[in-house]
Amino acid sequence: IVYLFGEKSGAHINPATTWAFFRLGKINFADACFYTAAQFVGAIAAALVLRFWLGKWFAHPLVNFGVTEMKPPHVPMTAFVAEFSISFVLMFVVLIFISSKRLEKYAAVVTGVLIALYLIFELPFSGMSLNPARSFAAALAANKWEHLWIYFVAPPLAMLLAAEIYARTKTVFLSVIDNNSSDSF
Repeated sequence: IVYLFGEKSGAHINPATTWAFFRLGKINFADACFYTAAQFVGAIAAALVLRFWLGKWFAHPLVNFGVTEMKPPHVPMTAFVAEFSISFVLMFVVLIFISSKRLEKYAAVVTGVLIALYLIFELPFSGMSLNPARSFAAALAANKWEHLWIYFVAPPLAMLLAAEIYARTKTVFLSVIDNNSSDSF
C-alpha cells in the first residue's frame, strides 16, 4: 500500500498514523478528519463484507472475525504495553526513514519487515492491531467489545508521542544519518 499510494495520499489507512501526521503539520485538520472517517468506514465495510461472504469461515474460532485480542496468559496491561511499544517503534522508524534522503527509498520495506516481525513475535501479547479502525471493525463484525479501549488508546497515544519526540529530535538524527558519506547501512 505504501508503494502503491504513498506518493498521492501518504497511504493513510490508520487513524493513529493520520493524527501523528497532523501533529507534524503534514496534513490539515479537515483532511485528518476526512481520512479518519474514511478509514473507519472502509474498515467496517471490509469486515461486514467478509462476514457476509465468508460466513461461518469468518466466524470460525481460529479466525474469530479478525478480532484483535490478546492470547492467554496475557492480561490487558500486557496488551496495552505491547501495542504502545510496537506503535511507537513503527511510527518513529517510519518518520526517520521517510525524512532521510539516504533512507527514504527503504521506508516501505522497513515498514513491511517491522509489521512481519510484529506478526511473528508480538501477536500473542495483544493481537497486533496498530490500527483503531481495524480493531473496531472486527469487533463490530463479531459483536465482541472486550478490551477494545486498548486499541483506541495505545496506538494513537504511542504514535503521537513518537511524532512529538521525532519533531524535537529530527535534526540530530538526520544530521547523523544523511551526513554519513557511506550509502550503506
